[in-house]
Amino acid sequence: MTHKYRAEKRYLVVFCISKWNPYSSEEFFSWVVVCDFTTAHTLDLPSEAQKAPTRECKPTDFEVPESFLNRLQDLSSCFLKDIAVFITDKISSFCLQVALQILHRKLPQFCSHLCNAVIGYLSNCNSSADGSPLLLFLRDQTSSRLLEQVLLVLEPPRLQSLFEDHFQGQLQTLAAHPIANFPLQRLLDAVSTPELLSPVFEELSPSLEAVLAQGHPGVVIALVGACRRVGTHQAQVLQLLLEAFHCAEPSSRQVACAPLFATLMTYEVYYGLVEEEGTVPTEHQVEMATTRALGEVSVLGSLLLQHLLRFSTPGLILRSLGSLTGAQLLTLAQSPAGSHVLDAVLTSPSVTRKQRRRLLKTLKGQYVALACSRHGSRVLDAIWGGAALGARKEIAAELGERNQELIKDPFGHHVARNVALTTFLKRREAWEQQQGAVAKRRRVLNSILED
Repeated sequence: MTHKYRAEKRYLVVFCISKWNPYSSEEFFSWVVVCDFTTAHTLDLPSEAQKAPTRECKPTDFEVPESFLNRLQDLSSCFLKDIAVFITDKISSFCLQVALQILHRKLPQFCSHLCNAVIGYLSNCNSSADGSPLLLFLRDQTSSRLLEQVLLVLEPPRLQSLFEDHFQGQLQTLAAHPIANFPLQRLLDAVSTPELLSPVFEELSPSLEAVLAQGHPGVVIALVGACRRVGTHQAQVLQLLLEAFHCAEPSSRQVACAPLFATLMTYEVYYGLVEEEGTVPTEHQVEMATTRALGEVSVLGSLLLQHLLRFSTPGLILRSLGSLTGAQLLTLAQSPAGSHVLDAVLTSPSVTRKQRRRLLKTLKGQYVALACSRHGSRVLDAIWGGAALGARKEIAAELGERNQELIKDPFGHHVARNVALTTFLKRREAWEQQQGAVAKRRRVLNSILED
């Protein structure tokens, strides 16, 4: 016996409801949000599958019928006809944002035409305003969100001209604005060429510390992310970050940069120092750093470190992470945000195996605590997945000393099963053969992927 499950792709639902009420309503908005989490094909599953435990479902891509794309083109014409309504109304603007995402993937020419219409309309409004009229809408809560989506789907040449016509010379002002800083972040997220990044970086770089002080770290993280993607200005932006967090001089302070970036605190705030303005900054005290517990890692601080670890030369960040004690690195691994920093260490193509091993050695003696933590256990699984046979023996031996504690822990028992800890403790030779076979398969797969 089979059971059929039907799901609907987001853009089909958006179109159908838009036809019923093109000017939108509160009910329309709620329907879009609910339907946005469904998918539109039919699945035939055997009845036995219903007994399996529920697991996280991932969206499935598929080709929709040509007739649906024709209706999508009709919808685009509706947007163009009533562009003023769809831009200025909070709910209908949301519909237009979703349509731009879909058109960008399925009908890029229509997406470009619609983006030009939005930019053209907003650029010609309130022509008496100082500077570009578009700047006024970047400060408006409704239209700024639409412009965020426009920035994300524009082709690079059009994005370059939009920057030159409307944004250039205004970036520091936008970065300081409580609303306009968000579309600025999307502009930075969309930067993909050195030709655009260079003038953006030149204009924004002198104000990084001020932007952080204004409480808009997302702008700084987005700029660092652009430097990572494009591959330019990486050394400059790292130096500016060191200066903004007050750990550039004296040079001994640079080794403390990772916890400062992770917590988004300056050196003085993080270590509780009081320094008079104009005095020479004090040297970094290793004893002070090792005795202080790691501060709470913020989401944006974690993202900043992840970007920096994917720079072409992440040596300074790795040295800073390597200066942490085992307890501090454990705190980082157990943190919901901080654990992703270690993910970056394990997956960044810029981090060599030698650098990775040197850093992860600090966690020796902390494996049981990692295994018994929600986020730490995930980090330990990732470490295990990339570990050589010798390192696996060390991890298993340390975990085996407290096997009963692991088995009783809701997270630890999963780690024990993944490590095959019972086999390791009772049948060591069989365990080594099993792990050796796994390592051999991994080497073969890696050689194939490298070719």
